[in-house]
Amino acid sequence: MGSTGILPDTEIAALFAGGALAAPRPLDPDQVQPASLDLRLGTVAYRVRASFLPGPGSRVADKLERLRLHEIKLDEGAVLETGCVYIVPLMESLSLPPDVSASANPKSSTGRLDIFTRVMTDNGHEFDKIAAGYSGPLYLEVSPRTFPIVVRPGSRLSQIRFRRGNALLSEGDLAALHEREVLVASEKPNISGGGIALSIDLEGGAGGLIGYRAKHHTSLIDVERKAAYEVPEFWEPLYNHGSRDLVLDPDEFYILVSREAVHVPPAYAAEMTPFDPLVGEFRVHYAGFFDPGFGHSAAGGTGSRAVLEVRSHEVPFILEHGQIVGRLIYERMSALPRNLYGMDLKSNYQGQALKLSKHFRAA
Repeated sequence: MGSTGILPDTEIAALFAGGALAAPRPLDPDQVQPASLDLRLGTVAYRVRASFLPGPGSRVADKLERLRLHEIKLDEGAVLETGCVYIVPLMESLSLPPDVSASANPKSSTGRLDIFTRVMTDNGHEFDKIAAGYSGPLYLEVSPRTFPIVVRPGSRLSQIRFRRGNALLSEGDLAALHEREVLVASEKPNISGGGIALSIDLEGGAGGLIGYRAKHHTSLIDVERKAAYEVPEFWEPLYNHGSRDLVLDPDEFYILVSREAVHVPPAYAAEMTPFDPLVGEFRVHYAGFFDPGFGHSAAGGTGSRAVLEVRSHEVPFILEHGQIVGRLIYERMSALPRNLYGMDLKSNYQGQALKLSKHFRAA
């Protein structure tokens, strides 16, 4: 039995070396992150009529036999269309120890492209949750919401985080950690609901830019290509014209930014939790993992703010500057990671302010 907490990069590598993690080819050099592992698409995708959960006593493969509409080979690169649901067997499979569970989330770049992803397991009754001791394959549900995308075997849209026991910080521990380390750059932190609040910045920086709204009916985005696409072809910039608010139109997708800088100390990992729907008809931040070292000054991250993927639902909704839009929960690491986010890694978003995904050329 190891220490309680989120498993760091060294222990994730040990899971692979010991057979608890398996794949038909070696891990990519940058696949293991400080507190998570990127998951790779396999060789085929199945278009299905609708999303589903296998449920207890059911394998995903068995349900795919009944529900799949079309099989798509990914070897040469394949287009996944908006508004469709695809199930992709992942390269990685698990044979977890009985004291290790896991959870999954979209990668940051996936969320910023409005690609909805969820990991499924055999017998699973929840998305993105892998029970302790699970042994079997992993599948990814993929549904591009705004842009059609090109993927191929090895494309990495999702990430998985492993944990031993319960290492979630209580509100008292969170307040004490904030007092020592300053987790969010706020004069008076709002700590409740098990997390520390983040609010929205609608003042904007230079030129009053506050965010971007995605355009419809665009060309394809190849998820493997970095700095390959022009921003105006896919995004409409949004500016503060003095009102410090923004009307979210129904079913539109926005990239905004938190008012506070975020700090994740090396001995901790953080996750943004879905915000209470009772306070507004919107969803914030598909990609919820913040690795150790995010915003950490020693890792070059001083002033890193949380970029927020925002989608309004059925009615228009007014966001106002400083409105709380999400909460960060913090968990202890079982050990310090060898590498921190932003140090000797391909960390695209360390030190960020408002920033689109890595696929777009800098303005």
